[in-house]
Amino acid sequence: MTAFLDRLGRRLGLRTDTVIFFVSAGLTVAFVTVAIAATETVDRVFSRLSGWILHHLGWLYILGVTTFLLFLVWIALSRWGHVRLGGHDARPEYGNRAWFAMLFAAGIGTILMFWGVAEPISHWAEPPRADVEPRSEEAAELAMAFSFYHFGLHTWSIFCLPALAFAYFVHQRRLPFRLSSVLQPILGDRIHGPLGRVVDITAVLGTLFGVAVSIGLGTLQINSGLAQLFGIEESQPVQVLLITVVTIIATISVALGLDRGIKRLSTLNIGMAVGLLIFVFLTGATVFLARGIIEMLGVYLGSLVPLAFWNDTFANTGWQGQWTVFYWAWTITWSPFVGMFIARISRGRTIREFVLGVLALPTAFTIVWFSVFGLSAIDIEREGDTGLVEAVVVQGDVSRALFVFLENYPLATVVSGVSVLIVVIFFTTSSDSASLVVDTLCSGDREEPGPVRQRVFWAITEGVVAGTLIAATGKSGLDALAEVITVLGLPFFLLAFLMMISLVRALNTDYPELRRPQLPRSIRRMPRSAQRARPTPGGPVPGPGPGPEDTPGAPPGERPVGDT
Repeated sequence: MTAFLDRLGRRLGLRTDTVIFFVSAGLTVAFVTVAIAATETVDRVFSRLSGWILHHLGWLYILGVTTFLLFLVWIALSRWGHVRLGGHDARPEYGNRAWFAMLFAAGIGTILMFWGVAEPISHWAEPPRADVEPRSEEAAELAMAFSFYHFGLHTWSIFCLPALAFAYFVHQRRLPFRLSSVLQPILGDRIHGPLGRVVDITAVLGTLFGVAVSIGLGTLQINSGLAQLFGIEESQPVQVLLITVVTIIATISVALGLDRGIKRLSTLNIGMAVGLLIFVFLTGATVFLARGIIEMLGVYLGSLVPLAFWNDTFANTGWQGQWTVFYWAWTITWSPFVGMFIARISRGRTIREFVLGVLALPTAFTIVWFSVFGLSAIDIEREGDTGLVEAVVVQGDVSRALFVFLENYPLATVVSGVSVLIVVIFFTTSSDSASLVVDTLCSGDREEPGPVRQRVFWAITEGVVAGTLIAATGKSGLDALAEVITVLGLPFFLLAFLMMISLVRALNTDYPELRRPQLPRSIRRMPRSAQRARPTPGGPVPGPGPGPEDTPGAPPGERPVGDT
């Protein structure tokens, strides 16, 4: 079979691992076919599986993502923090501004546009905790705290952990850009065999399906914006047309490459998003928002620890499974794609700079974004019924939230049109970044980049998956796919724990000089007071001569530094 796939790959002019490429493509086609032919059955099966995961393993997700955050902070501040990804002489290929724009656009830029208004207004009207009065000041603070929790440090920890692992094993150990590479200290040479290929195929499928769902949901938001602006019907043909346009733009961008395509689009888009943020800040309740940003930062810091461990134990309403745990499960399916992309653009940065940059910069922007949009939405709705709660909570039409919100500002039509364009470009940058990453995942052990047509193939595949599901099954097909990626997220979540073990093992092996010197076993058995009185390793040891723990060949009574 492998020989046949290799011959087929050569005939098509591919430079890739043909097993990973063709198996991933075949499974994608098979799933879409089954999802169209038996949408209800697929939805029912995966709904039960995802429901079981959300209910029985929700506590593990809450603990696990918090563990990722603590691990990243620890490793950034540890003795390995100054290790430079790519070697001592390596320097960053991209400046801080371009680096931030690309990692943000490929990460959660689309989510901020989608949920920036909808999530705070939803939690304000229907608080996650039953003891909080809806639409109260306490409800507003809680709504903002949960929004920060869902899109702040914890979400970026999910992206940062695999990104750091990829960056280390690719730039430091010169391993191929494959998910299996991060498991080398555990699996050894088996990463190049069938087991490694299974890991990589799973990563390809998770990326494809995760991006396809996001493109589909983004299309619903774009369609809602166009309906609000121009009265364009919200229908499947329009949505398929929109997916086609996004796919064409993404294909052009990915064909131009990282520097000319993705980098330029990302920089343009983050500039437009910042412009929209400033517009809302200046034309809205500016003083209220300036005070609110500072106060909400305090609310986030004060609630970070309680929310990081909150499991809705006593009330057990199921809210956390529908919101927080679902967010984590879905975000984790994106983690190989976003993590690999961030690693690709981060060569030359130290571990400390990498972790603090990936965690702190996007989180700071997220706090400002949600404070401006979320507090503005709550303030507008408190002053009078503007239809936000009706649209988001009563009707459940989250995709309309941003455009209903912007109707309360000057130049509403123009600004809403710009917002639609921002959403389009955000989803385009996500799609073309994913295409680049999927092609890299399929490259196997090849170091040279494949032909452009391979990246173009994956860009088109993402659009076809989203468009076919919408055309054949509507939103129910996207719901079924969302259930699937929740299930696919579980192995990625468990894999993240192995990444932490693998990374520490590699650092210990590659930098033995940074190991903390340990006392000999005979000294560790001494009372603490005796240990404190003993000279440091390497100094003269009282006594007539070397003990059994001393290194053979060392001068009597002396021991080399760091010997155990």
